[in-house]
Amino acid sequence: MLTKRIKTKIINDVQSHESDTGSAQVQIALTSRQIDELTKHLKSNPKDQSSRRGLLKMVSKRRKLLEFLSKEDEKAYAKLIKKLGLKK
Repeated sequence: MLTKRIKTKIINDVQSHESDTGSAQVQIALTSRQIDELTKHLKSNPKDQSSRRGLLKMVSKRRKLLEFLSKEDEKAYAKLIKKLGLKK
């Protein structure tokens, strides 16, 4: 679970303008951080199947958002991939 402080830091790092809280870039960054947190949880709790299912749903959501962003704005996509350290 991400705290409010962590979410605001992530949003401030990625947002394109001051009131940007729901763009694809912000959603991808937040989802990526949640995926990292859940991956750590699953390494210490390998039998937690409901969390594993949630992780798979989050990965699918992030993949769809990345596909959308790559079609809409290739430069923003490349910049975000580099910033988050994701594979293409």
